Amino acid sequence: QVQLVESGGGSVQPGGSLRLSCLASGDIFDAYLMGWYRQSPGKERELVAEIISDSTNYAARVKGRFTISRDSDKNTLDLQMNSLKPEDTAVYYCGARKVVSSASASWWSEIWGQGTQVTVSS
Repeated sequence: QVQLVESGGGSVQPGGSLRLSCLASGDIFDAYLMGWYRQSPGKERELVAEIISDSTNYAARVKGRFTISRDSDKNTLDLQMNSLKPEDTAVYYCGARKVVSSASASWWSEIWGQGTQVTVSS
């Protein structure tokens, strides 16, 4: 069973930077769509950024400030967050998703890390 472990969260002032890292216990980057997600109290989990092969996708609210990257040799997925804002405060999760199909149906298979808290406050 593949496991994802996040690190790098913490508290920072507005305008500051943090770098999150996700370590995967197995070699999954080629088979899964890897991404960072976040969830604030009372809100649903939302996509922050995702990467597959060399293609990346960012949520509009973080585009230009956050950068997702991966190192397949080290099985790590990173998220560099710059120009942080109070509204970026959330628990950030590393996620791995892929479509699984049977003869009659398809569904998402998902693996999640435990999450890491990011707090942006003055």
